[in-house]
Amino acid sequence: MKLVRYGDTGAEKPGLMDGDTLRDLSSVVDDVTGATLDDATLDKLRAVDPATLPAVDGNPRIGPCVGNIGKFMCIGLNYKDHAIETGNPFPDHPVLFMKANSAIVGPNDDTVMPRGSTKTDWEVELGVVIGKQAKYVSKEDALDYVAGYCIVNDVSERDFQFNLTGTWTKGKSCDTFGPTGPWLVTRDEVEDVNNLAMSLYVNGKQMQTGNTSTMIFSVAECIEHLSGLMTLYPGDVISTGTPPGVGAGMKPPVFLKVGDVVELEIEGLGKQRQEVKQDA
Repeated sequence: MKLVRYGDTGAEKPGLMDGDTLRDLSSVVDDVTGATLDDATLDKLRAVDPATLPAVDGNPRIGPCVGNIGKFMCIGLNYKDHAIETGNPFPDHPVLFMKANSAIVGPNDDTVMPRGSTKTDWEVELGVVIGKQAKYVSKEDALDYVAGYCIVNDVSERDFQFNLTGTWTKGKSCDTFGPTGPWLVTRDEVEDVNNLAMSLYVNGKQMQTGNTSTMIFSVAECIEHLSGLMTLYPGDVISTGTPPGVGAGMKPPVFLKVGDVVELEIEGLGKQRQEVKQDA
C-alpha cells in the first residue's frame, strides 16, 4: 500500500493511492500515525476495496506521510561513496544525530532557508518508518519491525552544522528541513530495500545518483544498533543517509539559492519537489 496524508498543515487527512487516484481513508482510520502502523491495522487497510473509498478531488497539498512522528533519527556518513567524497573514513558504528520534529514538512512544501544561511544543501535519503516497538532487536528480525519506507530530504545548513559549536543537529533542524513523503510504502511492496535507485536534481540538473546497495550499514543493521541504545516506537522515523553528490562535496562547493527547485526520487517511493525561499 501507498499511504498518504493530505490537506492543510495541521489538518491532514489519511489517504491511499489507488493507482494514480488519491482516495480518502477517513472512514477507516483517523490518521496515519504510529497508532495505525501495526501489522493488524495495516492488514485491515489492505482488506479494504479501494474502489469503495471516495476519490479526492482537485490537487490537495500532500503532507508528511506519517503524522505525530516520535523520534526523527538520522544516520550520517552511511554511504561508502558519500564518505569518500567528503574525505571521511568509514565509521565503525552508525553515526546518529537527531533532527528536530519541527523541521518536518510535506514533500512538496517550500524549503525556507533560515536567516544567515549561506550553505543550505540537499540530501536524498531513504526513510524507515517503525511499525512496532523494538528493543534489542537482531538484524535478522529487524525488518519485521518496519511499517514501511518513504523519501526524506535531509536538508542541511553546512555552516550551522559544522561551525556553530555543538552537534550536527543545529544545521539539520531548521524549519522546513525535513520534507517527508509523499507516500509511506508498506514493507510488503518494497521487494529489496537494499537495492533502491536514488536521485536528486537541482534546477533540472542531476546532482545525486546512488543506490541503497552502497550503504555501509544496512537498514536492518541500523535498526539493530539503534534498538540496542533506545526503544524504537511505532511512528519513529530513521533517515538512513545519503549517496554522493551533495553540494558541500563538490569542487567548488555548490549551495542552494532563492528560486532553486529541488526534485528527488527513490525507486518505488515516489517523488518530492521543493522550491527554495528565504526566511524573513
